[in-house]
Amino acid sequence: MCSYHHGSFPIDGSCGSPGDVVLICPLFLCTSYNYVQTLGLSHALTSFMWLCGPIAGLVVQPLVGLYSDKCTARWGRRRPFILTGCLLICLAVVIVGFSSDIGAALGDTKEECSLYHGPRWHAAIVYVLGFWLLDFSNNTVQGPARALMADLSGHHGPSAANSIFCSWMALGNILGYSSGSTNNWHKWFPFLKTKACCEACANLKGAFLVAVVFLIFCLTITLIFAREVPFKGNQNLPTKANGEVEAEPSGPLAVFQGFKNLPTGMPSVLLVTGLTWLSWFPFILYDTDWMGREIYHGDPKGTNAQVAAFDEGVRVGSFGLLLNSIVLGFSSFLIEPMCRKVGPRLVWVTSNFMVCMAMAATALISYWSLKDYHGYVQDAITASTSIKAVCLILFAFLGVPLAILYSVPFAVTAQLAASKGGGQGLCTGVLNISIVIPQVIIALGAGPWDALFGKGNIPAFGIASGFALIGGIVGLFLLPKISKRQFRAVSGGGH
Repeated sequence: MCSYHHGSFPIDGSCGSPGDVVLICPLFLCTSYNYVQTLGLSHALTSFMWLCGPIAGLVVQPLVGLYSDKCTARWGRRRPFILTGCLLICLAVVIVGFSSDIGAALGDTKEECSLYHGPRWHAAIVYVLGFWLLDFSNNTVQGPARALMADLSGHHGPSAANSIFCSWMALGNILGYSSGSTNNWHKWFPFLKTKACCEACANLKGAFLVAVVFLIFCLTITLIFAREVPFKGNQNLPTKANGEVEAEPSGPLAVFQGFKNLPTGMPSVLLVTGLTWLSWFPFILYDTDWMGREIYHGDPKGTNAQVAAFDEGVRVGSFGLLLNSIVLGFSSFLIEPMCRKVGPRLVWVTSNFMVCMAMAATALISYWSLKDYHGYVQDAITASTSIKAVCLILFAFLGVPLAILYSVPFAVTAQLAASKGGGQGLCTGVLNISIVIPQVIIALGAGPWDALFGKGNIPAFGIASGFALIGGIVGLFLLPKISKRQFRAVSGGGH
């Protein structure tokens, strides 16, 4: 499986957030790490590069969502943004994949890449610029894509629409992790290897070019079949009591002005969403690192045996993520019936309690794995077959609450926006802010917190369990209650 590990190369906001071009995200995670090392990027520059995710999620998606709500294009409100974003994604992927060749053309070393191991700054700069473009483009697509699903859900309701959306995300994850798990792209397409681009680089090129083909195919299907009714501007705006049309906010600050016009119950949704993601991000950021350190007792900077153990743990953890995606796909079909039967609020809080137990289980499993050893995690170099199996079961189990996380909050948001008469794009963008802020908190705080307890990942998972418990309790009392009848009657608000 892919040799990417989150502990030293943290996941970014776009790939961590739901609703993205999910084939490219896991593919990027699986193929890019080894390639980045060949460019000579420093750890500081790498960290700077990954700041793009939170920035893009905090700024781009709410703005794009707002403007897509008001777009009067002949194609509809959402598809112009989806088209623009996807074309930019294709451009960004090509820039990233061919950054070594572009860097060589701009003046990097002319030595054979297999012989030269120094920094290639032109290629590194091109790579970072392409990466930032990819992140901003992803965030341009994800908000309108979610809003389009809500717009077109019709009598089926937002729960069914977001469940379908979630199932396709799972399929994208499976394809991405599978494509990124092979290192044979350079063998299948030998012309991708050049003097400036060795095996890791050629593998990145091959996987990305295939992803671009899939993306263009899916984009074409969306543009042809997801037909929208063009927005008529002021004709669709709500009116005041005296019959005058309410003026909509405009300009870059319109998102913040729009906060005061959020639907009733939306602040509670934002609060519970933030708590929920606080419980998820430690696992998202450090899952494979946890496998490499606490379960396989390796150290990426230790002896040869420790490095080998760590890499093996990362590979098995990546296989666990693949199992997680498979369970996520199957579970997505059960969410809509569960929401209709017991209501989305109960489904949501139940998933929080499931995560609470799962995160607590990671600490117990780690203790089980390390009980015969003393000192730091890195001092142990053996592994248990039974513990490995339990960990893979845990990865797979988490696919169920992850499917709920990727659909129910967005379905509830769509329902609240529909009850207000529209604004799907803005509400979805604002919801993303409550996802980005927890990511920044965990990314900045988990490392120092873990350092206080022996430099392992167990403390972060302990905190995650606590946040999941708090999120479940808060959600039980504060989340708006949406009846089964409301879920059946909602029209999506976009026609």
